[in-house]
Amino acid sequence: MNKKTISMILILLIALLAACNQDEDTNKDEEERVVPVETAEVTEGDLVIEKSVYGRTAPSATAPIMLETPGEIDTLEVENGDQVEEDDLIATLSTPAGTQNVRAPRDGEVVNLTGAAGDMVSNEEPFALIADMHSVKLEFSVTAKVRELFEKEATLDVTARDKEYEAEITAIGSMPNDTGLYEIEAEAPNEDGEILPGTVIEMTVPEKRIEKAIIVPTASVFEENDESFVYVVKDNKAMKQKVTIQETQSDKTAIEGDVKAGDQVVVTGQLTLTDESRVDVQEGE
Repeated sequence: MNKKTISMILILLIALLAACNQDEDTNKDEEERVVPVETAEVTEGDLVIEKSVYGRTAPSATAPIMLETPGEIDTLEVENGDQVEEDDLIATLSTPAGTQNVRAPRDGEVVNLTGAAGDMVSNEEPFALIADMHSVKLEFSVTAKVRELFEKEATLDVTARDKEYEAEITAIGSMPNDTGLYEIEAEAPNEDGEILPGTVIEMTVPEKRIEKAIIVPTASVFEENDESFVYVVKDNKAMKQKVTIQETQSDKTAIEGDVKAGDQVVVTGQLTLTDESRVDVQEGE
Protein backbone atom coordinates (compact mmCIF):
# COMPACT_ATOMS: atom_id res chain seq x y z
CA MET A 1 0.00 0.00 0.00
CA ASN A 2 1.57 3.30 -1.08
CA LYS A 3 1.72 6.47 0.98
CA LYS A 4 -0.94 8.21 -1.13
CA THR A 5 -3.48 5.47 -0.45
CA ILE A 6 -2.69 5.48 3.28
CA SER A 7 -3.15 9.25 3.40
CA MET A 8 -6.56 9.05 1.74
CA ILE A 9 -7.68 6.34 4.16
CA LEU A 10 -6.57 8.46 7.11
CA ILE A 11 -8.47 11.49 5.78
CA LEU A 12 -11.64 9.40 5.37
CA LEU A 13 -11.32 8.02 8.91
CA ILE A 14 -10.84 11.49 10.35
CA ALA A 15 -13.90 12.80 8.44
CA LEU A 16 -15.97 9.83 9.61
CA LEU A 17 -14.96 10.36 13.25
CA ALA A 18 -15.76 14.07 13.00
CA ALA A 19 -19.20 13.34 11.54
CA CYS A 20 -19.93 10.86 14.31
CA ASN A 21 -18.84 13.34 16.96
CA GLN A 22 -21.01 16.02 15.32
CA ASP A 23 -24.05 13.70 15.31
CA GLU A 24 -23.45 12.87 18.96
CA ASP A 25 -23.20 16.56 19.82
CA THR A 26 -26.37 17.31 17.87
CA ASN A 27 -28.29 14.51 19.59
CA LYS A 28 -26.94 15.67 22.92
CA ASP A 29 -28.04 19.24 22.21
CA GLU A 30 -31.51 18.05 21.23
CA GLU A 31 -31.78 15.95 24.35
CA GLU A 32 -30.65 18.84 26.55
CA ARG A 33 -32.71 21.54 24.81
CA VAL A 34 -35.39 22.86 27.17
CA VAL A 35 -38.05 25.20 25.78
CA PRO A 36 -39.44 27.93 28.07
CA VAL A 37 -43.26 27.99 27.89
CA GLU A 38 -46.26 29.43 29.69
CA THR A 39 -49.25 27.26 30.56
CA ALA A 40 -52.85 27.57 31.66
CA GLU A 41 -55.17 25.15 33.39
CA VAL A 42 -57.87 23.26 31.51
CA THR A 43 -61.33 23.69 33.03
CA GLU A 44 -64.73 22.05 32.70
CA GLY A 45 -67.95 24.01 32.54
CA ASP A 46 -70.52 25.64 30.30
CA LEU A 47 -69.29 27.73 27.39
CA VAL A 48 -71.75 30.46 26.42
CA ILE A 49 -71.52 31.81 22.90
CA GLU A 50 -72.63 35.46 22.88
CA LYS A 51 -73.84 37.66 20.06
CA SER A 52 -73.43 41.43 20.03
CA VAL A 53 -76.16 43.78 18.85
CA TYR A 54 -75.84 47.54 18.59
CA GLY A 55 -78.36 50.29 19.21
CA ARG A 56 -78.77 53.79 20.61
CA THR A 57 -79.91 55.33 23.85
CA ALA A 58 -82.89 57.61 24.40
CA PRO A 59 -84.52 59.17 27.48
CA SER A 60 -86.79 56.77 29.30
CA ALA A 61 -89.54 59.40 29.14
CA THR A 62 -90.01 62.90 27.69
CA ALA A 63 -92.55 65.65 28.25
CA PRO A 64 -93.00 68.50 25.75
CA ILE A 65 -93.23 72.13 26.87
CA MET A 66 -96.12 73.61 24.91
CA LEU A 67 -96.88 77.35 24.81
CA GLU A 68 -100.37 78.74 25.36
CA THR A 69 -99.88 81.50 22.79
CA PRO A 70 -97.03 82.53 20.48
CA GLY A 71 -94.79 85.38 21.53
CA GLU A 72 -91.32 86.82 21.94
CA ILE A 73 -88.82 85.37 24.43
CA ASP A 74 -88.08 87.99 27.09
CA THR A 75 -85.91 85.90 29.41
CA LEU A 76 -84.53 82.38 29.16
CA GLU A 77 -83.76 80.80 32.53
CA VAL A 78 -82.23 77.50 31.36
CA GLU A 79 -80.18 75.94 28.58
CA ASN A 80 -79.92 72.47 27.12
CA GLY A 81 -78.57 69.97 29.64
CA ASP A 82 -79.82 71.77 32.73
CA GLN A 83 -81.63 69.74 35.37
CA VAL A 84 -84.99 71.18 36.46
CA GLU A 85 -87.80 70.26 38.79
CA GLU A 86 -91.51 70.37 38.13
CA ASP A 87 -92.84 73.98 37.94
CA ASP A 88 -89.36 75.52 37.67
CA LEU A 89 -89.40 78.66 35.50
CA ILE A 90 -88.06 77.95 32.03
CA ALA A 91 -88.69 81.27 30.25
CA THR A 92 -90.91 84.36 30.10
CA LEU A 93 -92.63 85.49 26.90
CA SER A 94 -94.23 88.71 25.73
CA THR A 95 -97.54 87.86 24.06
CA PRO A 96 -100.60 89.85 22.91
CA ALA A 97 -102.29 88.62 26.09
CA GLY A 98 -99.45 89.80 28.33
CA THR A 99 -96.51 88.08 29.99
CA GLN A 100 -96.51 84.29 29.84
CA ASN A 101 -94.44 82.25 32.29
CA VAL A 102 -93.20 78.94 30.84
CA ARG A 103 -92.67 76.25 33.48
CA ALA A 104 -91.31 72.70 33.55
CA PRO A 105 -94.08 70.06 33.37
CA ARG A 106 -91.95 67.51 35.26
CA ASP A 107 -88.52 66.81 36.77
CA GLY A 108 -85.78 66.08 34.28
CA GLU A 109 -83.22 67.45 31.84
CA VAL A 110 -83.87 70.26 29.37
CA VAL A 111 -83.34 69.11 25.75
CA ASN A 112 -84.23 70.34 22.26
CA LEU A 113 -84.35 73.99 23.37
CA THR A 114 -83.50 76.08 20.30
CA GLY A 115 -84.76 79.59 21.09
CA ALA A 116 -82.85 82.57 22.48
CA ALA A 117 -83.85 85.87 24.07
CA GLY A 118 -85.56 88.07 21.47
CA ASP A 119 -86.70 85.17 19.27
CA MET A 120 -90.32 84.79 18.22
CA VAL A 121 -91.69 81.35 19.08
CA SER A 122 -94.81 79.49 17.99
CA ASN A 123 -97.27 77.44 19.97
CA GLU A 124 -97.58 74.85 17.21
CA GLU A 125 -94.47 72.88 18.18
CA PRO A 126 -92.83 72.10 21.57
CA PHE A 127 -90.78 74.98 22.98
CA ALA A 128 -88.43 72.33 24.48
CA LEU A 129 -88.53 68.84 25.99
CA ILE A 130 -87.98 67.69 29.55
CA ALA A 131 -86.28 64.29 29.49
CA ASP A 132 -86.07 61.77 32.30
CA MET A 133 -82.43 60.56 32.19
CA HIS A 134 -82.35 58.78 35.57
CA SER A 135 -82.77 55.69 33.45
CA VAL A 136 -82.28 55.37 29.71
CA LYS A 137 -84.17 53.49 27.04
CA LEU A 138 -82.08 51.34 24.72
CA GLU A 139 -83.40 50.78 21.22
CA PHE A 140 -82.23 48.00 18.88
CA SER A 141 -83.34 46.76 15.46
CA VAL A 142 -82.67 43.05 14.85
CA THR A 143 -83.46 40.28 12.39
CA ALA A 144 -86.16 37.70 13.08
CA LYS A 145 -83.50 35.10 13.90
CA VAL A 146 -81.76 37.35 16.45
CA ARG A 147 -85.14 38.39 17.90
CA GLU A 148 -85.63 34.77 19.05
CA LEU A 149 -82.64 35.14 21.40
CA PHE A 150 -84.39 37.76 23.56
CA GLU A 151 -86.74 37.20 26.47
CA LYS A 152 -88.81 39.90 28.12
CA GLU A 153 -87.56 40.94 31.60
CA ALA A 154 -84.22 39.21 30.99
CA THR A 155 -81.19 41.11 32.31
CA LEU A 156 -78.28 41.46 29.86
CA ASP A 157 -74.91 43.21 29.83
CA VAL A 158 -74.50 46.39 27.83
CA THR A 159 -71.47 48.57 27.14
CA ALA A 160 -71.52 52.32 26.52
CA ARG A 161 -68.40 54.49 26.26
CA ASP A 162 -66.25 51.57 27.51
CA LYS A 163 -68.33 51.20 30.68
CA GLU A 164 -70.49 48.19 31.48
CA TYR A 165 -74.09 48.32 32.70
CA GLU A 166 -76.99 45.94 33.16
CA ALA A 167 -80.19 46.41 31.21
CA GLU A 168 -83.61 44.78 31.40
CA ILE A 169 -85.50 43.85 28.24
CA THR A 170 -88.81 45.76 28.35
CA ALA A 171 -90.32 45.19 24.90
CA ILE A 172 -89.90 42.77 21.98
CA GLY A 173 -91.52 43.83 18.73
CA SER A 174 -93.92 41.36 17.15
CA MET A 175 -94.13 43.12 13.78
CA PRO A 176 -91.23 44.18 11.53
CA ASN A 177 -90.60 47.86 10.84
CA ASP A 178 -90.26 49.46 7.39
CA THR A 179 -86.79 47.90 7.00
CA GLY A 180 -87.99 44.39 7.85
CA LEU A 181 -86.30 44.42 11.28
CA TYR A 182 -87.84 43.93 14.72
CA GLU A 183 -87.59 46.55 17.49
CA ILE A 184 -86.13 45.53 20.85
CA GLU A 185 -86.30 47.91 23.82
CA ALA A 186 -84.46 47.73 27.12
CA GLU A 187 -83.92 50.01 30.11
CA ALA A 188 -80.71 50.69 32.04
CA PRO A 189 -80.16 52.75 35.22
CA ASN A 190 -78.41 56.09 34.72
CA GLU A 191 -78.39 57.74 38.14
CA ASP A 192 -75.01 59.39 37.51
CA GLY A 193 -76.17 60.72 34.14
CA GLU A 194 -73.12 59.35 32.29
CA ILE A 195 -75.16 57.79 29.48
CA LEU A 196 -76.20 60.53 27.08
CA PRO A 197 -79.12 60.36 24.61
CA GLY A 198 -78.03 59.09 21.21
CA THR A 199 -75.06 57.12 22.55
CA VAL A 200 -74.18 53.96 20.60
CA ILE A 201 -74.51 50.99 22.92
CA GLU A 202 -73.53 47.31 22.60
CA MET A 203 -75.59 44.52 24.12
CA THR A 204 -74.43 40.90 24.41
CA VAL A 205 -77.09 38.21 24.28
CA PRO A 206 -76.45 34.46 24.79
CA GLU A 207 -76.74 32.65 21.45
CA LYS A 208 -75.60 29.11 22.27
CA ARG A 209 -74.52 27.12 25.32
CA ILE A 210 -72.16 24.13 25.35
CA GLU A 211 -72.78 22.31 28.63
CA LYS A 212 -70.11 20.49 30.64
CA ALA A 213 -67.47 21.28 28.06
CA ILE A 214 -63.71 20.89 28.34
CA ILE A 215 -62.51 24.49 28.01
CA VAL A 216 -59.00 25.62 27.05
CA PRO A 217 -57.60 29.06 26.27
CA THR A 218 -58.02 29.76 22.57
CA ALA A 219 -54.32 30.70 22.50
CA SER A 220 -53.39 27.08 23.29
CA VAL A 221 -55.00 25.65 20.13
CA PHE A 222 -52.99 25.51 16.91
CA GLU A 223 -53.65 24.14 13.44
CA GLU A 224 -51.48 21.69 11.54
CA ASN A 225 -52.45 19.94 8.27
CA ASP A 226 -56.11 20.96 8.76
CA GLU A 227 -56.17 19.38 12.23
CA SER A 228 -56.25 21.01 15.66
CA PHE A 229 -53.80 20.29 18.50
CA VAL A 230 -52.76 21.40 21.96
CA TYR A 231 -49.63 20.62 23.98
CA VAL A 232 -50.33 19.15 27.41
CA VAL A 233 -47.43 19.40 29.87
CA LYS A 234 -46.71 16.19 31.82
CA ASP A 235 -43.51 15.54 33.79
CA ASN A 236 -41.86 18.59 32.20
CA LYS A 237 -42.59 17.31 28.70
CA ALA A 238 -44.99 18.75 26.13
CA MET A 239 -47.27 16.01 24.83
CA LYS A 240 -48.95 16.83 21.52
CA GLN A 241 -52.68 16.01 21.66
CA LYS A 242 -55.12 16.08 18.77
CA VAL A 243 -58.42 17.78 19.64
CA THR A 244 -61.74 18.59 18.00
CA ILE A 245 -63.06 22.13 18.39
CA GLN A 246 -66.70 22.36 19.44
CA GLU A 247 -67.10 26.14 19.73
CA THR A 248 -64.92 29.21 20.24
CA GLN A 249 -65.91 32.29 22.21
CA SER A 250 -63.21 34.95 22.11
CA ASP A 251 -60.47 33.79 24.48
CA LYS A 252 -62.04 30.41 25.37
CA THR A 253 -62.55 27.29 23.25
CA ALA A 254 -64.55 24.14 23.97
CA ILE A 255 -62.79 21.00 22.75
CA GLU A 256 -63.05 17.21 22.67
CA GLY A 257 -60.01 14.94 22.93
CA ASP A 258 -57.59 13.29 25.33
CA VAL A 259 -57.50 16.37 27.56
CA LYS A 260 -59.18 16.70 30.95
CA ALA A 261 -59.91 19.38 33.52
CA GLY A 262 -56.82 20.18 35.58
CA ASP A 263 -54.34 19.52 32.77
CA GLN A 264 -51.85 22.26 31.94
CA VAL A 265 -51.78 23.31 28.30
CA VAL A 266 -49.11 25.47 26.64
CA VAL A 267 -50.35 28.96 25.71
CA THR A 268 -47.05 30.57 24.65
CA GLY A 269 -43.98 28.93 23.16
CA GLN A 270 -45.73 26.08 21.38
CA LEU A 271 -44.46 27.11 17.94
CA THR A 272 -40.98 25.85 18.86
CA LEU A 273 -42.19 22.56 20.33
CA THR A 274 -42.34 19.03 19.01
CA ASP A 275 -44.00 16.04 20.62
CA GLU A 276 -42.35 15.19 23.97
CA SER A 277 -40.13 18.29 23.97
CA ARG A 278 -38.69 19.11 27.37
CA VAL A 279 -40.11 22.35 28.73
CA ASP A 280 -39.51 24.83 31.51
CA VAL A 281 -42.81 26.31 32.66
CA GLN A 282 -42.55 30.08 33.19
CA GLU A 283 -44.98 32.24 35.08
CA GLY A 284 -46.97 34.69 32.95
CA GLU A 285 -47.26 38.38 33.66
